[in-house]
Amino acid sequence: MAVLDLQNTGKAFGAVWAVEDVSFTVAKGEIVALLGPSGCGKTTTLRLIAGFETPDRGRIFMNGADVALKRPYERNIGLVFQDYALFPHMTVAENIAFGMKHRGVKRSEIPARTAEVLERVKLPGLENRRPSQLSGGQQQRVALARALVTQPDVMLLDEPLSNLDAKLRHHLRLELRQILAGAGCTSIIVTHDQSEAMSLADRIILMNAGRIEQIDTPAGLYARPRTRFSADFIGQANWFDGVMHGGRVASKAGAIAVPAASGGFGEGAPVSVCVRPERITVLAGGHDAAPYATCIAGRLEAVEHLGSDLSLWVRIATGELVQAVVKNAGAAPPDPGSGVTLAFGPEDCILLPAKDTSA
Repeated sequence: MAVLDLQNTGKAFGAVWAVEDVSFTVAKGEIVALLGPSGCGKTTTLRLIAGFETPDRGRIFMNGADVALKRPYERNIGLVFQDYALFPHMTVAENIAFGMKHRGVKRSEIPARTAEVLERVKLPGLENRRPSQLSGGQQQRVALARALVTQPDVMLLDEPLSNLDAKLRHHLRLELRQILAGAGCTSIIVTHDQSEAMSLADRIILMNAGRIEQIDTPAGLYARPRTRFSADFIGQANWFDGVMHGGRVASKAGAIAVPAASGGFGEGAPVSVCVRPERITVLAGGHDAAPYATCIAGRLEAVEHLGSDLSLWVRIATGELVQAVVKNAGAAPPDPGSGVTLAFGPEDCILLPAKDTSA
């Protein structure tokens, strides 16, 4: 039995459906990310699970019990907010103990459980400090400890790392996943950050305009997007539109070799080919392009230095810019303005309908 089960859940504000016909389940101990752009319905979905909003249709089950009409305090949930929401006048230990006191935990058990959860979030010895004496990362871990210590059925985290600087956010992603997985905590994380979702979650629920666009593992969502929205939102994508012809895609950029199993697209079917930037090889003049099934000539327009990677922008004959990403291994890239060849194989192509029919 799933710990959490949403069945055809919807919430309207006036005439606008913020969430419409949303259904998914979450297994015990699973970490799931609700991902999508602003206004896609992910925060409203979280609020429905928490009990801050009441669904206008559908049902919400926790451990088999219908909780759609129950108030937040009647659901065994843990909440971690974007702004931490710590009490500034309380110590770390007092902040962590607050939830236990209001859930009827015996006073004699509170110190031991507080010490245990501080160890789990790697903050032992800081129990007497106040929030103002902690870094942003430490405050977030205190907020996490306060939710974990109540032993919730479901942990809800709303943009938990968005207030941290980029380097700390990257470091804490790994820590947060280890803490949640180590606690065996069933968790729902709301985020607009695709890197955060892909590194934290076992599965991602990608939302668009109040509906679920795709549910998949991070690897599956990236490698096998089912719609153009999914392919564009997760990672970067280059697009070549055309029609199926003789087992290839005839596009304005040239003939593109695609996988033999072409998703049931028949001869003459309009299709879009997605090629991720890191799957494109950029060949300077004089290099043999023969081993590659698809070769497209262009002119290097710009080189972006991104630390470990180089982003190469190539203008092809159609006038479109194509992005290729290569490892910064020390070799100098071609000079901007020079002629280059973009090369890739059928295994590098994702074939989708030319017109997105997901809406």
